Amino acid sequence: MSRLYLIFFFLMTTHAVVGQNHLSAYLDFANEQYKKGDYHQALVYYRKAMALDSNTIDILWNYAETLRAYKDYRKAEQYYAKVYDREEAKIYPASLLQLGLMQKQNGKYDQAIKTFKQAKKTYYKNKQGYLYQKTNRELTSALWAQSNSMDSLDGEFFRLPETINTRNSEFGHGIYNGELIYSSLRADSVSAAEEVYTTQYKTHLFRSRKNSVTFEASEPIKELLLEELSAGNGTFSLDGTRFYFSLCDEENFQYRCKIMVAQYGNGKWFALDSLGSIINQPGANTTMPCIADIKGQETLIFASDRSGGKGGLDLYYSPISNGNQYGKVRAIKSLNSLDDEITPWWDAVNNRLYFASSWHDGFGGYDVFYSPYDQQFLAPVNAGSPINSPANDLYYFREGDTAYVTSNRIGVLYSKNPTCCSDIFTLKPPVKEEPPTPEETLVDLNKRLPVTLYFHNDVPNPKTNDSVTSVNYIDAYNDYTAMIDQYKQEYSHGLTGSKAEEAQEDIERFFIEYVDQGVNDLQLFRRLLLEELDRGARIKISVKGFASPLAKTDYNVNLTKRRIWSLINYMDAVDDGIYSKYINGTAENGGLVEFSFVPFGEYTANQMTSDNPNDVQNSVYSRAAAIERKIEIQSVSYLDDEEEFPLVTDQPVVDKGYTKTGDILITEYEIRNEGDEPIQIDSVRTPCECTTAELEKEVLAPGESTKVTMRLDTKNLKGFTVKSIYLNLEGFEQELRLYITTEIQ
Repeated sequence: MSRLYLIFFFLMTTHAVVGQNHLSAYLDFANEQYKKGDYHQALVYYRKAMALDSNTIDILWNYAETLRAYKDYRKAEQYYAKVYDREEAKIYPASLLQLGLMQKQNGKYDQAIKTFKQAKKTYYKNKQGYLYQKTNRELTSALWAQSNSMDSLDGEFFRLPETINTRNSEFGHGIYNGELIYSSLRADSVSAAEEVYTTQYKTHLFRSRKNSVTFEASEPIKELLLEELSAGNGTFSLDGTRFYFSLCDEENFQYRCKIMVAQYGNGKWFALDSLGSIINQPGANTTMPCIADIKGQETLIFASDRSGGKGGLDLYYSPISNGNQYGKVRAIKSLNSLDDEITPWWDAVNNRLYFASSWHDGFGGYDVFYSPYDQQFLAPVNAGSPINSPANDLYYFREGDTAYVTSNRIGVLYSKNPTCCSDIFTLKPPVKEEPPTPEETLVDLNKRLPVTLYFHNDVPNPKTNDSVTSVNYIDAYNDYTAMIDQYKQEYSHGLTGSKAEEAQEDIERFFIEYVDQGVNDLQLFRRLLLEELDRGARIKISVKGFASPLAKTDYNVNLTKRRIWSLINYMDAVDDGIYSKYINGTAENGGLVEFSFVPFGEYTANQMTSDNPNDVQNSVYSRAAAIERKIEIQSVSYLDDEEEFPLVTDQPVVDKGYTKTGDILITEYEIRNEGDEPIQIDSVRTPCECTTAELEKEVLAPGESTKVTMRLDTKNLKGFTVKSIYLNLEGFEQELRLYITTEIQ
């Protein structure tokens, strides 16, 4: 959509009445211009109306809606907030959702998350309605954006020169035969006030020759200029002899398009024709053609709002035979959503379909996604920053190792509104530089921590004392998330009305904000980890285990070990076993990853959580219990930078069960030196005056063991108690921690 809108002169007669008549005239004209798509002029007259009446909710709402259509996200956020503050989504239910969307498009993810949480509560009673479903989706998306906002692809990202981009809107389609094919929504004569003095304000296709330095001056593709119609979205057939494009009628800036085909040869377009009703379904908007080679079959992919879709513009595909015969049209169901999926582009090198959507996990507005094709279109993956931003990003394509995207982000050419319109940007591969130092890489990896993964009660391998498992974490996660309805039912059991709804909403938020987010964080972390391992890094990952207090502490220690093993099993299997050689130490480049277990068990859990096995509502299905059943990747370090801590014990935790106040609890631990050198135990740290410790030996030869005796005086203690002592070694910062746990009655 252009930053410049067609403006019809409005002359207020000198004999017009004042006061209310003026207000009515302003609003009528503003509403008329909004319907025509002239948002700039609509805003002018809504402002005039607000100068006369700044309290009417309807005017504020229309002004906010027009600002959003004009893509002035900053001001739209302010006015949606004013609307919601006054009517609390009772008059305009979408005000809260739109406020969150504008906060997200302004990159205010923390605020957007709070708003979407409030919106979910507001729309909860109609869970099948668009407002609830969109809010639920946007909450997950904002959490994703918050976690991924630091991550960015390497390379040089910049706007294409003004031989391409103008103060109008440009949309890139591809580079063919050394020429950039793109479309532009522009007029012949434009004033500095964004006033357009022509009725020929249409989208047309342009081309620009790409030389070794830049893009040369553009020229319209005259053969495709059709009077009173807009043309765009150009793509060539696999053999380069046919050119598919969209031809659109436009009324009030609402397009109704069909897909056309032109023959192409010797740099000329000719023999224009419309595709038949198999593709251009009567009454539907059919647009944005893309040609793909899918398993050796030339295929047309396009966007359409034809009947039977999920919502808005959906993606479809049809096989092409003999250059002009089109097979059955099928929807790409795995990618389509309640919102628009648009601007498909086929990546023949990587067998991927790129497209834009405002539904899947993204940074704001439309984001670019790709779907790997493997017998079917797989789940979409966000193309990442800087391809994507909080603004609208779409029309992705690539030539060689250089990517292009169309965006209305800050940095476009504009007259008044800095995000009103679109320019074409490019991402060039990075100039080869010195690789980051290990210290820089380690800091980046640790920025992603902790990565927290959650489990159902007593999973994996329930009712066993095994400390290892063959379960893959992602399988445990899928089984867990499939239980969300059971969790909601169990936790809300016995509650009615708003309390039941709040309990169910509480559980649903837990799965979105914690369980699902943990997997998102893990996927990002493992990709960064792989980059380091591929450089030959030797890495130690410390993983800490937790558990809810339903079982005994010694049982929970083994349970948390099994949970950590499920993470290792996931890493060993994911991406066709790409990490396996680093886990088992067979990588030719010397790269290695080791996992350090810190199985803390119940003694770090919130002891207010129910441990009554008969109270499953609170001990299993409550949010308080669920949030304790987790493991955390807590730190990353380089093995080459540290000596292995040699002092170990097989049983760091001893649970004394139920005891009485005043009992003296005595526990012995066996410790040993697993290093290759003798070690000196410097000291034993006892943080509580209630504990003392005795060492049998202070110097241990390699392989030698000794005993440590811990004495706990419970005289002034009550309830669940955890006490520790710490053994310090000469030359090491790390300590060996030994625990006693007990329930003092």
